[in-house]
Amino acid sequence: MAIKMIAVDLDGTLLTSGNNISPETQRTLQLASSQGIKVVLASGRPLSGVLPFDEQLGLSGDDQYAVVFNGAVVQNLAGKILMSQEMDYRDFNTMLRLQRLAHVNLHFETTECFWTLDRNLSVQMQINAAFTDNEIRVRNREEIPKDFTFNKVGFTCNRGSDQIEKLWNSIPDWAFQSYDIVHSLDTCIELNAIGASKGNAVMDLAERLKLSQNEVMVFGDQGNDLSMFENPEFKKVAMGNAISDIKDRADYITDDNDHNGIAKALKKFVL
Repeated sequence: MAIKMIAVDLDGTLLTSGNNISPETQRTLQLASSQGIKVVLASGRPLSGVLPFDEQLGLSGDDQYAVVFNGAVVQNLAGKILMSQEMDYRDFNTMLRLQRLAHVNLHFETTECFWTLDRNLSVQMQINAAFTDNEIRVRNREEIPKDFTFNKVGFTCNRGSDQIEKLWNSIPDWAFQSYDIVHSLDTCIELNAIGASKGNAVMDLAERLKLSQNEVMVFGDQGNDLSMFENPEFKKVAMGNAISDIKDRADYITDDNDHNGIAKALKKFVL
């Protein structure tokens, strides 16, 4: 069956190591879009961190879409929220307890900004905010309202620290049963509400667009893409730079993100 939607991770997949889209990949995705194939960026970033790359691909408006916050939110590119899975004040307190398991920063991501109680911010947290054009609001605990909700949590540390690994090995089993948790980078652990994942969000969006799951092709490289690679119906393409868990579940392994891996796979299977 022909591919009618392409879901593409950003960092390490669409973007080169220089944090840009290669000209060949851009041309190929634009060609796919011109043929009526939905190109959907699927990222851990909020929409503000995705839109510049959508614009570069010529994508905008009510009938183009993005999967953001690792699948906790699906929005059209005009900003309308189609689906949102949130955590609440009880989860907020749970995250503070998990933070005590290691010396890490903790921030809470909403569609408006990042929130944190930490005064000394890791470089990784600052990078995350800068790359997504997000304000970081530093607050005291008593300033967080009881009706506070958020879409994603990030635990971060500075490069070279062993504290993220310590936290990962210390997270109790009940937390993995209660939340979707991914070790997305050496310096970052990301957490969402249970069931909030890129894989589920892409599947739900396909259903909204009246597409069959076997009409969906996905591209990814890291742990937060794994849920897309667990769907047996999707056409799954791992980047050459992907982790082994992604490659093991892929239907095809393409070239890496610095050598037009997306373009090569699309020319082979779609265009």
